Amino acid sequence: MTILDGLQVAQQRNLELRTKIDEYLKNGQRRPHLSIILIGDNPASLSYVKGKGKACEVAGIKHTLHHLPESTTDDDVRSLIQTLNNDPEVDGMILQLPIPKHLDENVLIDLIAKEKDADGFHVMNQGYLYQKKPSIKPATPKGIMTLLKHYNIQISGLNAVIVGRSNIVGFPVARLLMDEGATITVCHRQTKDLRAHTLEADLLVVASGKPHLITKDMVKQGAIVVDVGVNRIDGKLIGDVDFEDIKDIASFITPVPKGVGPMTINALLENTYELYLTHIQ
Repeated sequence: MTILDGLQVAQQRNLELRTKIDEYLKNGQRRPHLSIILIGDNPASLSYVKGKGKACEVAGIKHTLHHLPESTTDDDVRSLIQTLNNDPEVDGMILQLPIPKHLDENVLIDLIAKEKDADGFHVMNQGYLYQKKPSIKPATPKGIMTLLKHYNIQISGLNAVIVGRSNIVGFPVARLLMDEGATITVCHRQTKDLRAHTLEADLLVVASGKPHLITKDMVKQGAIVVDVGVNRIDGKLIGDVDFEDIKDIASFITPVPKGVGPMTINALLENTYELYLTHIQ
């Protein structure tokens, strides 16, 4: 069994990104700039934003946090997004999810200019992804693919089972895996006999949001297991996969924390860098 060490790989890639950015700075260019919009005081979101800020500092990316109160109106958020869209010094922008229930995340995400959509959530970027056109790819699926490639895992020909069908992870990771030659099955809460599907998986990607949904009896010997879940139970972070039970069955497995999470942040920074390159031309 090999642990897919997302933290180590992300740290290495962030430092490599810094080297690339330093070259542009030497040639008189400005730093890449990521703007983060955070609404309210969700503890998990505050933690994620802090982690993104630290990674930006490592990679040499300027970051600005726009922290709005829980009671912020739709008009206020729209106004901020438009201001950032029009700011030539801003390369990437993200709306940290979740947002308060009185706001519509789909509408607000699509207000972000696709040329500044560092999370890859804009409907146009997702449309380009599904049509295999060049696009900014959603950060978590991109991070997963990068991690698998780092460990020289050959995806072509694998039976890949994805548990979860969100537009943030499940749906786009299925597309990316299919593009690499995997045969995909997407499971969700209406799936009958989830175990029958997961036992067929050579590669199992779990993004259900349910702690320890996947247990030892649901994974076949030698499977590659990617756990996207981040659940806080009694102050401890655990995944959607029962890591301790499954680690001796899997050939490769991501831990929680220090698995997919750091890779997501690295992908976000690499997306920001890609956008920056289009803006400084």
